[in-house]
Amino acid sequence: MPRLKIILLTLIWFLGIASSCHKDKPPVTTVVDTGNVVFKFANYVDGNPLQTDTMIYTNAAGNLYEVASVKYFISDVQFHKAGGSIVNIDSCRWAYYVDNTIPSTLTWNICDKLPVGTYDSITFRFGIISSKNISNTFVNPPESNFYWPQQLGDGYHYMQINGKWKDSINQVENLNTHIGIGRVISATDTTFVDNSFRVNLPASAFTITKGATKEIQIIMNIDSWYKTPYVFDFNHYGQMIMENETAMHLICNNGFDVFTIGYIH
Repeated sequence: MPRLKIILLTLIWFLGIASSCHKDKPPVTTVVDTGNVVFKFANYVDGNPLQTDTMIYTNAAGNLYEVASVKYFISDVQFHKAGGSIVNIDSCRWAYYVDNTIPSTLTWNICDKLPVGTYDSITFRFGIISSKNISNTFVNPPESNFYWPQQLGDGYHYMQINGKWKDSINQVENLNTHIGIGRVISATDTTFVDNSFRVNLPASAFTITKGATKEIQIIMNIDSWYKTPYVFDFNHYGQMIMENETAMHLICNNGFDVFTIGYIH
């Protein structure tokens, strides 16, 4: 019996040592190689870089117009990796403000690191989805100055294209293509409409390698807002459309081909 007791005590001691060693062993971590992405934003009309404050453009309805400023939000950017996995861009910014009058906003150095590999496509939301489009989300300009009127739905603009155009009697009018939450008023109710939509950038596949920075140019083709699939006539809809959900809805339906890739390198 004493011998058996000694054997049992020895076995317990060895098990304790093994257990202690196992607990002290550091966890195994997997190092994921990553790279960086930079977005460069540009505005084009009829296939060429936008020339501001110059009345040289004619839309599909025959309206002569010029553009002074282009301002908009994109949000909820996603990189779709080959095989079906998705990398969400949200650790630093889930929404990004672009403004051609503020050159620094035309470059977005995305802080999220992308795992190396091949990506099939890039998607994002034009504007801000209603569940996130909440007043006072952005406390500093320029984003905070891009607010949408409370009576029209609150939150923030999706876009402003500001400029001038000539009407049917050749008189110069202000051009204000402003898009945001829509409002529909009936005899018994007021309904607010989320006009934001997902954008799937065509020809946006790329491969990223360890430590590399991939620069991607995203182009807004301004003329496309006014021509496909619906011809948008400034004479019919007037100079301001913020309170006209029919006009805003039409513009947003035209947005399917507005954004394209300029280059990826």
